[in-house]
Amino acid sequence: MAVPLRLYRSPEDTLPRLRGDSEMDELFDAPAAPEPTVRVSLRDLVPLVAMAQRMQFLWLKDFLDDEIVVTEDLHQVLQSFRSIQPTAA
Repeated sequence: MAVPLRLYRSPEDTLPRLRGDSEMDELFDAPAAPEPTVRVSLRDLVPLVAMAQRMQFLWLKDFLDDEIVVTEDLHQVLQSFRSIQPTAA
């Protein structure tokens, strides 16, 4: 059974930030992104991401800068598709 997701307030929401204090600045540095550990098929991922985008879930924006690893052939197909996409009129 999957463990439910817990949401915590960021340290910036709970602690006052002091200016010019390098030790305090280190406490507020963004943590390094974790290495990917879960494999997900595109078949499972695409509908969920599409639904989250269509319903404008804010959490999706938190992951927009995350990188994903795709196969070389999928990358080539996506690049070709991008080049033929019609622009909005």
